[in-house]
Amino acid sequence: MLEPEIAAFVERTAAIYSHTTPLSPPEQRELYERYTAALAPQMPANVSTQDAVFESRAGHAIGLRLYRNTAAAGLARGTVLYFHGGGFVLGSLQSHQPVTARLAADTGLDIVAVDYRLAPEHPAPAAHDDCLEVTMAALRHALPFDSLSTGTLQLAGDSAGATLAAGVALRLRDEGIAGVSGLALVYPMLGTDPQKPARDTEAHAPMLTLANVHGFSDLYWGKERPYPTWTIPLEADRYDGLPPTLAIGVEHDPLRDDARVFVERMTAAGGDARLWIAAGLVHGCWRALDMSPGALALHREVCGFLRAHVTQT
Repeated sequence: MLEPEIAAFVERTAAIYSHTTPLSPPEQRELYERYTAALAPQMPANVSTQDAVFESRAGHAIGLRLYRNTAAAGLARGTVLYFHGGGFVLGSLQSHQPVTARLAADTGLDIVAVDYRLAPEHPAPAAHDDCLEVTMAALRHALPFDSLSTGTLQLAGDSAGATLAAGVALRLRDEGIAGVSGLALVYPMLGTDPQKPARDTEAHAPMLTLANVHGFSDLYWGKERPYPTWTIPLEADRYDGLPPTLAIGVEHDPLRDDARVFVERMTAAGGDARLWIAAGLVHGCWRALDMSPGALALHREVCGFLRAHVTQT
């Protein structure tokens, strides 16, 4: 059963935006940006932003936005790279600002949002490559900002952004590169096909259906496989050696069990992983944190995890 406030959020969303609308990706992006702007709250008063451009080795620009809590003196400090959701096709620095700004406001950490390349114009592994390159630069303290917190780095993301965060963590592990102290995955899309039973029981869930998942997957990965296993976390060969991880699934989401399976595999490999399933919520609910008690609880879980895994240097 949907939380009543989430039912209202779903109804409000449906009046503006739907993944099933027969539009081209650019048209769908424009509609998605209008939808996210319509629901966006005011920026927290104590959060400042700074935009910058990271030049990739291949020569393309990757937009970044730093969110900083200006009232965070004396709080635990550190940096979080945030990869937004949107099925690898939608989303931007602006569309997920309600989440990234509140993370900065409520944790005291520096949040750096990453505007990676989108599919289908840039198919796999373009988004993964962008996020990996930005992460490597952050570990070298080489991001184009005047200053960042000196605590060790954490990775976070929602939906497809959680896929990117988990994939980057797997690649760093494979390369023997340390320095990421925490991994926060919110309703993650960790494979090209969702895990059962939610794959079937929530195939027609509000906000995201199984058909939507397959559509986004095909636009990014295509129907011809394989791609490197680090880009599809649930196809990895091993799950040891990953940072402490929080994986959050929501009840009414065909992707719900991706979080569970990932945590089970990490735990079986001796890792530090925790699963949190949010009852009554739907995919994309994080942006409803100002109207939904359940979404606010989800947000607080993420904030508590990120604060707990800051390592100062």
